[in-house]
Amino acid sequence: MRVVISNLHAGVDGWGRPTEALTSALALEPDILICPELWRGDEDMVATLTAAGYHGHFADLTGARRVAPHSPPASSRRWQPWTAHLTGERGIYYGDRPLTIFQRRTQVHQRLEEGRWGLGLYTRLPLLSITTVPLGRLPRERVTRVAIVARLESDHGPVSVTAVHGAHLSHGSPLWFARLRRVLATFDPHEPAILGGDFNAWTPVVRILLPGWRPQVRARTWPSPRPHSQIDHIVTRGSWRSGGGGAVDGGSDHLALYADLTVESS
Repeated sequence: MRVVISNLHAGVDGWGRPTEALTSALALEPDILICPELWRGDEDMVATLTAAGYHGHFADLTGARRVAPHSPPASSRRWQPWTAHLTGERGIYYGDRPLTIFQRRTQVHQRLEEGRWGLGLYTRLPLLSITTVPLGRLPRERVTRVAIVARLESDHGPVSVTAVHGAHLSHGSPLWFARLRRVLATFDPHEPAILGGDFNAWTPVVRILLPGWRPQVRARTWPSPRPHSQIDHIVTRGSWRSGGGGAVDGGSDHLALYADLTVESS
């Protein structure tokens, strides 16, 4: 089965220009697609996934506004303003934090659409069950975090798949990892399991804070277009055989990560 992780950034760049992030993720023909920052608005990405033959769940995390596709495009060649990490980006506004003065000035010249921002887990495999597990909110976070937990039917029996969008280290993500470990500890230890998403953490951190879980693909995923770090991960527990993987640029600020995995017969 092919597993794909693609942070879609609501389908726009840091200025609000449309990207091909979802189209690129679907072009990888995933059997399992985990997509942080999925968007539902005038452009409904869930409807696109359904039309493509996928079923699953969208965890609605917050209301948001993004720049409408017909807005005048920014002239910058950068993916986002070079000061975005300090002054905020100009493509999507979400959560309950007040806007910066730079964002308020920019919004005067933008046309915005209302929508919902969240986490998605979708598959083409038979779906046995799917649920959303709350992971709480850290003090500096703008949104509540969740894990989407599903059981799928594979050629070798049931497989558990968990989708996450993790907190940043600067916001106290070790606490988020501790909450996630408590969820993962409830799984059947004999059932093959996949955990994937945007962890907002490097591989050594994931190895330390998620003992017993094995990374399946190494590839730099952030930031686009010149990635220097891997913060998106596909990790597994149980008997898995890897058929390779990599990362593909689809226009988001993260490259889409993919891995081809097979359950090994016991």
